[in-house]
Amino acid sequence: MTIYSFWIFDRHCECIYHKDYKRPYRQLRPKLDFPPGSIDEKKQTTGGPPTGKGPLSVDDDAKLVFGVVFSLRNIVTKLAGEKESFFVFRTSKYKLHFYETQTNLRFVMITDLKVDGIRPILEQIHAGLYVEYVIKNPLSPVEHTNGVGVNNELFNLGLDRFLRPLSIFE
Repeated sequence: MTIYSFWIFDRHCECIYHKDYKRPYRQLRPKLDFPPGSIDEKKQTTGGPPTGKGPLSVDDDAKLVFGVVFSLRNIVTKLAGEKESFFVFRTSKYKLHFYETQTNLRFVMITDLKVDGIRPILEQIHAGLYVEYVIKNPLSPVEHTNGVGVNNELFNLGLDRFLRPLSIFE
């Protein structure tokens, strides 16, 4: 079983946690890789579309991942009703696993095609790690606004310790 990346989005649709484990599909570029003052740099910092043929930044990737999750969730609820949700989205290269909590936290894990039944793992990450190390931490902000995400060393270590026995780091 291989995990490519793991994402957490808050109720405001912002990425509050992201970790890459193995990315065979492409590499990320730094957020500002254009010369200061250039037209490309201005477009990138003002929210314009990225130019060039390089890979996307982490922020762009987060928007794309959340866009896929948001669109699929809306399609499923329109076709099947409010009580339905999707759990897995499969392409020819990867699977996107999705878990949404009652507080609208969204956990997304992108894995290889061999992985099945990962919803209990995402539930355990939420209940056992996120709640214990982030929610119950008095030093952690309640709302992760202005691009401030989860910056908790215990959560990072706990997540790595939890996922390592699952043979993720191949």
